[in-house]
Amino acid sequence: MTASALSVHTGVLDKAARGERLNAAEIEALYHLPLPDVAAVAHGLRLQRRDPQLVSFLIDRNINYTNICNVGCNFCAFYRTRRQGDSYTLDHGQISHKIRELEEVGGTRILLQGGVNPELGLDYYIGLLRHVKANHPTIRIDAFSPEEVLFMEKTFGLSLDDLLDTLIGAGLDGLPGAGGEILEDDVRARAAPARIRSDDWFRIIDAAQRKGLYTISTMVIGFGETYAQRTAHLLKIREQQDHANASYAGNGFSGFAMWTLQTEHTRLHGKAPGATAHEYLQQLAIARIALDNVPNIQASWPAQGFKVAQAALYYGANDLGSTMLEENVVSAAAGHDRHSATVRELIRSAVDAGFIPVIRNSRFEIIERPDVEAYLQRTAANPEAERAVGAV
Repeated sequence: MTASALSVHTGVLDKAARGERLNAAEIEALYHLPLPDVAAVAHGLRLQRRDPQLVSFLIDRNINYTNICNVGCNFCAFYRTRRQGDSYTLDHGQISHKIRELEEVGGTRILLQGGVNPELGLDYYIGLLRHVKANHPTIRIDAFSPEEVLFMEKTFGLSLDDLLDTLIGAGLDGLPGAGGEILEDDVRARAAPARIRSDDWFRIIDAAQRKGLYTISTMVIGFGETYAQRTAHLLKIREQQDHANASYAGNGFSGFAMWTLQTEHTRLHGKAPGATAHEYLQQLAIARIALDNVPNIQASWPAQGFKVAQAALYYGANDLGSTMLEENVVSAAAGHDRHSATVRELIRSAVDAGFIPVIRNSRFEIIERPDVEAYLQRTAANPEAERAVGAV
């Protein structure tokens, strides 16, 4: 490393370590610095901004109420057309069955998301929310990605404000962050020409934050985007967070979650590069540094596996996401079987990484400190062995 490069290296990392805000050029420079040095700064900031001993997770379930979708993203292996034999739309009884399974393990939240199904009317969405609230009052509903909300807005003749008010009145508690990927429209146009554009994504998120709904920021890397585009994505999230914190009494993004593009069973297989574990950890560390106003950073076990997720706890992450119980979209694209995690698996992941596990709600508020010894009692069999989660 030349003297000039060493000076830049030292200056950017020193500034970041002091907690000072980096500009676009400084954030982009982080991609060219040694990852151990960037990770050390990111981990230091994580220890300052969150309880240094704790790693949190949520007990929830992801319910995909329909797989019929007319957007046709090139990176999706989950969607079906209505004519395909394995297409479906769940009724209230099927959804209640899934929620009861969640309630039995102490779950507190469902992520209710689906394809953009042109056969569904507004009554379906309202009825679904009302049914869940009436029959499962302890379960929080974070439902309908900005893509789904945009479809409703265009189809049902309501303004965005009126639509959200209608959904909130029926029981909506928050919006998932799905559909973010890379919030640069040239990347989005290549990966999914019909996908929601970034302006609409932020317009819908902003309205949700203004109305007090839960939101979370997301990112997917591996489309072939440049470092400058990754940086721009982070800066847009940071700018929206500044706006929400100032204008909506701090009701901005509750956290940041990212994962790598999975292409095995998609039309992008062999066309998009995807991203390695090294790139994932690098991006996570840079996100912790760049997003100085987003307190919680998630590690992704569904896309990365448990071991990389454990490593991520030293690259800026303070959270292991959630049990999910039923993840269909990422696993369908990747061709793996990481559909869910048990509470025991997430507790073991946190403990084996050197942290104290705590259970949170969707707004990252701690609601339980589990009895670790009870969960991890030595047994003759190790139920997680095949999934590489800890040891007996």
